[in-house]
Amino acid sequence: MPLTFTLAFRNLFHDRLRLVATVIGIVFSIVLVMVQMGLYLGFGRMVTTMIDNASADLWVMPKGTKCFEDPSLLDTRQRSRALSVPGVGEAIPVVIGFADWRTPAGSSTPVFVVGSDLRSGGLQPWNLIQGRVEALSTPNAVAVDKTYFDRLGISGLGARAEIRQQGVRVAAVTEGIRSFTTTPYVFMDVDRARSYTGVPSSKATYFLIRTDNGYNVGEVRKNLQATLGDVEVLTPTEFRDRSRSFWLFGTGAGAALFAGALLGVIVGTVIVAQTLYSSTKDHINEFATLRAIGSSRKYIYKVIIWQAMLNAVIGFGLAALVGWVVVKATATSALPIVITPELGVGLFLLTVVMCVVSAIAAIMKVTRIDPAQVFTR
Repeated sequence: MPLTFTLAFRNLFHDRLRLVATVIGIVFSIVLVMVQMGLYLGFGRMVTTMIDNASADLWVMPKGTKCFEDPSLLDTRQRSRALSVPGVGEAIPVVIGFADWRTPAGSSTPVFVVGSDLRSGGLQPWNLIQGRVEALSTPNAVAVDKTYFDRLGISGLGARAEIRQQGVRVAAVTEGIRSFTTTPYVFMDVDRARSYTGVPSSKATYFLIRTDNGYNVGEVRKNLQATLGDVEVLTPTEFRDRSRSFWLFGTGAGAALFAGALLGVIVGTVIVAQTLYSSTKDHINEFATLRAIGSSRKYIYKVIIWQAMLNAVIGFGLAALVGWVVVKATATSALPIVITPELGVGLFLLTVVMCVVSAIAAIMKVTRIDPAQVFTR
């Protein structure tokens, strides 16, 4: 073990109260950044959950559609035109829209209806824990998520309610399909979705395109765009990016999350810088002694950097533990915090950089040491 590390370790643990204050500052900073970025990732996933779980190579939508929840309408005659394009195997209609759900007790709550052709399996409920998708083909059958039972005033499979004064029956139950707007998703057959949302039978919100084997998706997309004209044809990745961009930046939510993360970095850097500077100042005579006996500036700089690295490792270790608890606690919430391995590595590097940058103030203090001052003590 290098001597510089041993000296840094002793300096750091000499005043344990100051060390505790420093570590708390780092933990607070990193946890704040972790939560903000975790919310960003969690929010980003939730706003595209329908796109991620749809079985489609291409999405056909009205021009100007900003996100999945934007319920503009297409003419179903365009579906026949789409099917005439070489390479298009299926064009599955999807109908979405808001509606009022009336509970058995008489209260009402808004729901978001998602209807698809159940025979083609374009956008079906997933993570089923009760019932089957095939059951949604029966009259008035719908699927809802277990998370929203209380909101919908139901207790489980077989429960009954009303949408637009029409009876519905819970024929399937999912777990984990949550809406970032907190409005419950209700899945059903596409024709029933038109009835419950008031969409004419000649209209649909999207067409999910599946291409035939052997055809290039890019070429099919190009031909679809030319054939259909006044629509947009996007890949799932493009539609996903557009939705995230709208909700995260078009609404200002992303900017708020990034601002919170930046605040955490600034607070942590200032706290660590202040502590390292104070520690260096308290040990200035020891550093002067090292200079007087011939130690190079580089050697002393290494001691200070090692102190910063030790702060980073200890602080990040505790912050990671807190982050793990937060992730577990929010796993079933309306907006779960997501921490990926890439984010964890990035946060560790951020902690190291933050602590090393903080050491600059202490290093600047050392550069002004006069070795002769050790003889004036």
